[in-house]
Amino acid sequence: MPKSSPEITDFAACRALMRGGSRSFFAASLLLPRRVVEPATALYAFCRLADDAIDEGACKSAALVQLRDRLARAYDGDPLPIPADRAFAAAVARFDIPASVPLALLEGFEWDAEGRRYEDLDALQDYAARVAGTVGAMMAILMGVRSPSALARATDLGIAMQLTNIARDVGEDARAGRLYLPLNWLRAEHIEPDAWLANPVFTPAIGRVVRRLLACADILYGRAKSGVAELPTSCRPGIRAAGLIYAAIGHQAARAGYDTISRRARVNGSRKVLLLARSLTALAPRAAAVPAPALAAAQYLVEASSHGPLPRRLPWHAAAGHAVDERITWVFDLFERLRDQELETL
Repeated sequence: MPKSSPEITDFAACRALMRGGSRSFFAASLLLPRRVVEPATALYAFCRLADDAIDEGACKSAALVQLRDRLARAYDGDPLPIPADRAFAAAVARFDIPASVPLALLEGFEWDAEGRRYEDLDALQDYAARVAGTVGAMMAILMGVRSPSALARATDLGIAMQLTNIARDVGEDARAGRLYLPLNWLRAEHIEPDAWLANPVFTPAIGRVVRRLLACADILYGRAKSGVAELPTSCRPGIRAAGLIYAAIGHQAARAGYDTISRRARVNGSRKVLLLARSLTALAPRAAAVPAPALAAAQYLVEASSHGPLPRRLPWHAAAGHAVDERITWVFDLFERLRDQELETL
């Protein structure tokens, strides 16, 4: 059934928000089938606006109350007249996403509003599971996957991405008065957290903490890779690309000696194209890996998301193979565009 004009307008607004806010996510999404990109973009837009409401609101507690009300209205089928809210409401209804998952995301935002710090890696993973493992679980549902093993790997990927974000943004966060690095790791390097936060400069000791966090992320990227085979063939390149691009941020930080205080690790457009092309190997079938249990921090997300019907099989499923062919052609066309540096907008 063709989309109505309001649905098209809502999606366009969400797409513009994603392109302007997350270049890495936008680049990876270009390899996903449209049936996944559209609801995924709606989820991204709602989450992005929610995060902005907390970060930019004068009263964070009031912003959280409003966000919970917006979420409740979306699940009641009465979203606010905002494109992201309308698109989000349509996505959660169509794919039967349990409300407990986005509620966990809001809890993570609440921890941000509190300025919470994390004593050890387990505590940090509890936070990462809320603000990013939730997104991994919801993405798996959008792809029609609800098996516990696939959901475990999806949450691994989300948590890995969040750990990468934290490692990349150490300096930026510190200058805003935020500190996410595990406190016991800092003390093990003889770094007193409050004193360092008052004067956030790079030292070899802080570099070792960043390296340690990125090593944890790399373990999770490896675990997540084994779950790609459980996804529909048309979805594998996009998810593989997301993992490769985010892992490359960590590799850039390593090349800079793990100094993410005085500089910000970035993956340029040409490198993203190479990683997009590499992600196409995810189309090939792979032997199933020995399943690892979900991280303890994400187990509740796996349990909540594994229950519920799979989305209806609509006519666009039959055309999935053709769509993959088109996306492969698109990736190789990008190499030609590099001469004009057009990908710097990604």
